[in-house]
Amino acid sequence: MTEIDSMTQIKPAERLSLVKEYYFSRKLKEVAKMNAEGMDVISLAIGSPDMPPSKQTIDKLCEVARQDSAHGYQPTCGTQELRTAMAGFYKRWFDVTLDPNTEIQPLIGSKEGILHITLAFVNPGDEVLVPNPGYPTYTSLSKILGAKVVNYDLREDNGWQPDFEALEKTNLSRVKLMWTNYPNMPTGANALMETYRKLVEFAKRHNIVVVNDNPYSFILNEKPLSLLQVDGAKNCCIELNSMSKSHNMPGWRVGMCATNHTFIQWILKVKSNIDSGTFRGIQLAAAAAYDNDEAWHHKANFETYSARRKYAEEIMRLLGCTFDSKQVGMFLWGKIPAFYKDAEELTETVLHGARVFITPGHIFGSNGERYIRISLCAKEYKLKEAVERIKNLEVSTE
Repeated sequence: MTEIDSMTQIKPAERLSLVKEYYFSRKLKEVAKMNAEGMDVISLAIGSPDMPPSKQTIDKLCEVARQDSAHGYQPTCGTQELRTAMAGFYKRWFDVTLDPNTEIQPLIGSKEGILHITLAFVNPGDEVLVPNPGYPTYTSLSKILGAKVVNYDLREDNGWQPDFEALEKTNLSRVKLMWTNYPNMPTGANALMETYRKLVEFAKRHNIVVVNDNPYSFILNEKPLSLLQVDGAKNCCIELNSMSKSHNMPGWRVGMCATNHTFIQWILKVKSNIDSGTFRGIQLAAAAAYDNDEAWHHKANFETYSARRKYAEEIMRLLGCTFDSKQVGMFLWGKIPAFYKDAEELTETVLHGARVFITPGHIFGSNGERYIRISLCAKEYKLKEAVERIKNLEVSTE
């Protein structure tokens, strides 16, 4: 038997048949090929901030990296400095009191938290509530880990908030987790205290753990909110947060989850068997970043994205799309004209005709099929150029 024959006998795990390669992983290969051929594609697809962290963050990273003692394994529960800074951040911005020793778990980005929380709470065959549209990782990781995904609808006519009447009519007997994400991605719907209160009541009534993924609360948003501001939320809810968006640190992979002591211990039990902690320099630099002042946040998260948003809105209008001007976050979500078969027909036309990469909404679920998403993570001159390219594209708006 040849080596090739032997390889054909090896099969992947059955769980891989339940998911596809992540859309951006596949599509970026195509875009890279176009760029290699000299096409200079402008990417307005991914929410990866293109600005640096604060000076104090970088200075602290360099300072710690020079220390001989900084390069060993670190505690899986995170350094005391980082956990204390995370607790201070929640107190300062949300007026939420968290015990840094028992109610916070630093993560290698909140995406890792989705994995650890599912492993800690969900058995194969259990059900999880996932928003449609929503972040694709909620669905893919649930499927990989053997959970049954039960979608709940977010609709434009309901402000992209959960329909609690419809949820109450759902068979919830096997549901363990409910994923929520406010401020919402991809729709840009802001967090509402009314929604947060209803989520806590829903969790208590049905013995379901609600997990709110909250990385966008500072982007184009003058009043950041947290689910944990609701009385009793810590007893039945978990909140994920991340430094990727709000602190311009996507490549650093620093996030956190906050909840009660018991839930933290369950999550830590999983995490401690998977990784060995994050480099000390990153943790102490992240702690410094949590001290960024209000002026830094206003410039980075409000002024910069406000200027960029104007170009994204112009692109939407050029493409004949409609959008809610009250959206928050680092994307703009728009509804496509009726004459397009679906969003991908439009995004492919723009990609190959104008060399501008924007995201079709169907990747977030069936309720996103008539929508597109434009990222604000590009310099103003790039957004301006994208506008000019699309102006020269023969796209019907009737």
